[in-house]
Amino acid sequence: MSFDLVLFGGTGDLTWRKLMPALFQAFRHGKLPEHGRILAVARDERTHDQYRDFIRERFANVESAKRPTDEEFSQFARMLFYRRMDLAQPEHYAGLRRWIEQPSGEDGRASGPADTAVMFLATSPHLFPQICAQLGAVGLNGPRVRVVLEKPLGHDLASAQEINRVVRASFSEDQALRIDHYLGKPAVQNLMALRFGNALFEPIWRRESIANIQITIAESIGVGTRGDFYDRTGALRDMVQNHALQLLTMIAMEPPSTSDADAIRDEKLKVLKSLRPFTAESVARDVVRGQYKAGTVDGTPAPGYLDEAKVPAGSRTETFVALRTEVQNWRWAGVPFYLRTGKRLAARDAQIVVNFREVPHPIFPGANQPNKLVIKLQPEDGLELHLMAAKGAGSNESLTPVKLDLDFDKAFDTERVGAYEKLLLDAIAGRLNLFVRSDEQEQAWRWVEPILKGWADDPNGPRAYAAGSWGPPASSAMVARDGHVWDEEQ
Repeated sequence: MSFDLVLFGGTGDLTWRKLMPALFQAFRHGKLPEHGRILAVARDERTHDQYRDFIRERFANVESAKRPTDEEFSQFARMLFYRRMDLAQPEHYAGLRRWIEQPSGEDGRASGPADTAVMFLATSPHLFPQICAQLGAVGLNGPRVRVVLEKPLGHDLASAQEINRVVRASFSEDQALRIDHYLGKPAVQNLMALRFGNALFEPIWRRESIANIQITIAESIGVGTRGDFYDRTGALRDMVQNHALQLLTMIAMEPPSTSDADAIRDEKLKVLKSLRPFTAESVARDVVRGQYKAGTVDGTPAPGYLDEAKVPAGSRTETFVALRTEVQNWRWAGVPFYLRTGKRLAARDAQIVVNFREVPHPIFPGANQPNKLVIKLQPEDGLELHLMAAKGAGSNESLTPVKLDLDFDKAFDTERVGAYEKLLLDAIAGRLNLFVRSDEQEQAWRWVEPILKGWADDPNGPRAYAAGSWGPPASSAMVARDGHVWDEEQ
């Protein structure tokens, strides 16, 4: 199989920080098809060799285990090419088409177009409509072409619908791949295997056995050099509308009839449509937004959000969101789902916690903690099943908490595939299961819009929380109203 992968925004942060390291790992693992070319396009003038040197230098910032040796990079660099493009110039797209359809020997293939061409838009989202329209205008939208759209896909429902309208004018739904890198994480992929590849959990995966479900995506870092971007986005758009809701759908969805992409995405869409809609009253009661102030993270002083570079004075952008919702169907009626994400929190931690109900009639003395299943996404990748066990024999023996701990990295002999590596390989191969369909994306925006409106009408702004904490106290109070606590407090 031959392929052309075109990276729009080829000198940008996402390309050299995430995409190139992922592509190199796929090359190192022998997963990239042999007859492939990776073309970076950007506005500045560079030769192929100058771009290769640029990427080689950036690999110094990759963790040591994933850096190429000189020999490995020399081999990988043969796949790398560069082309100057002004995305506003139609003739530059025509030149791109000629490069793809009539390769020369120096471009890596003797003759003929590749079996598939993938256009990865690693640019600002406001350029997506322009790029897609121009690709369609020059005929780079045939059946062998796919376009990958990096998030954030829109700023609200209307802008998301406009992007989808323009994309749909040039590409079919099966050709437009909306990427959410959380769906490429091995632990997230194992949610499907855990639920639908085993008979153990399905009988108890419902309201009769589960007390609540918590989804946490916490970061200990601040906004860094991305202050201008982040201030226009905020935690709700950056993390909840996509990552957190996608995790919720995979936890709450009904078993699909097959492993076909549309069968899976149909069930995810049903969950999004079943989420309890927000009203002005429930936004005030069930959603907490915060903004970090100066504090201490891992023993090191950390600045407040308003002190970060490129953040406007007096900004009201949220860096923390916690919310409570319910899935209104027979399986989940009455079970609270708590979502939480933020920057400058106490730890870098992404996990899903399924808290089971207490035993109906305790017969052992002392406190019996309810069982829970912890699905760890980062920094570890694995599962923990928390149980109660007796240290010795006898009916009066008090119970002790124990856990069964599965570390996926240790359980599998081979090195696990990273999120972007998995998704890039799926894009090249045309596997759609881990990409988001347009109706899913728009329904997620439809659900968060009342929150955005409620905040726009709220004169108080976000609540302050100290860097290095777990967010505003109101987040814990929201969960405590139901008689629960966030997992880190248990």
